Amino acid sequence: MTVSWPRFGGTVLGAAAGALLSIYFRSSLPMFGVGVFLLGLVCAILWLGTAFRFAGMTLAITMLIVRHRPAWVVAGHRFIEVSVGIAVGLVVTAVWPLPEKKAAGRV
Repeated sequence: MTVSWPRFGGTVLGAAAGALLSIYFRSSLPMFGVGVFLLGLVCAILWLGTAFRFAGMTLAITMLIVRHRPAWVVAGHRFIEVSVGIAVGLVVTAVWPLPEKKAAGRV
């Protein structure tokens, strides 16, 4: 759970930023740079350090990959993909936990 929240939060931020920037401005490399900068500020203010990586990845996928669909559809699909992946990972971890490691030196 601890690792999942920053990934989920970063994906939400990146998808929202990518959709908004692509709708109101043209998808381009300079706008991508503005988006990364703004995501960096938001993540720094909210103390979401590791979420910034996932926000940036989602922003790049949403803004820089040429698609035949609107940006908000691409952002929504990316959000769903990551959310399903996180949910599956949590379920697998709950159903099939890793065995605890024995302390070093004990037999």
